[in-house]
Amino acid sequence: MSTQLSLFLCVLAAFPLSAQEKVNQGALVLQDFDKRIAAYLKLHREASGHLPALKHTGTSAEISHRETALAAKIREARSSASQGEIFTPEIAAQFRLLIGETMRGPSARRIRESLRQATPVWLSTIKVNMTYPRNVPLQTSPPTLLMNLPQLPPELEYRFVDHTLILRDREANLVVDFMRDAIP
Repeated sequence: MSTQLSLFLCVLAAFPLSAQEKVNQGALVLQDFDKRIAAYLKLHREASGHLPALKHTGTSAEISHRETALAAKIREARSSASQGEIFTPEIAAQFRLLIGETMRGPSARRIRESLRQATPVWLSTIKVNMTYPRNVPLQTSPPTLLMNLPQLPPELEYRFVDHTLILRDREANLVVDFMRDAIP
């Protein structure tokens, strides 16, 4: 038996059964999130593969054109996508738990301060597959808050709009999914 597996089993044995069940359930939910992200990423890469490659010296017009074309291809492939396909109720509950623990932890005061000092971001409407408006700032998320969330591939990022957590496709500037009331 590997040292890591032995250590993991020892740690699990130290927890009461109910705590183990919670840990296992949380791990299963996060595995489901990873699978959903992988499925979206596959779709993203297929859509991107049908477009001409962007040169490193591309002009802003070329970059914008490719972004728009990629977003159109993704929208076409996800035409029936709706809120909650990635942030399912179970995944959203797990994310709220992770965010809530962070917001009650030792960094909570700094996180709240950072969110207050950032440029206020508000959107009257958020929809899956919508283009993230160019006139709305991309609020920087406190790293200590992001550290407790599952890591995303480079094509995707988390953004906060008020108390809503958005999963955004960076290359297509597209809202992939969102969950309201993410920050307590």
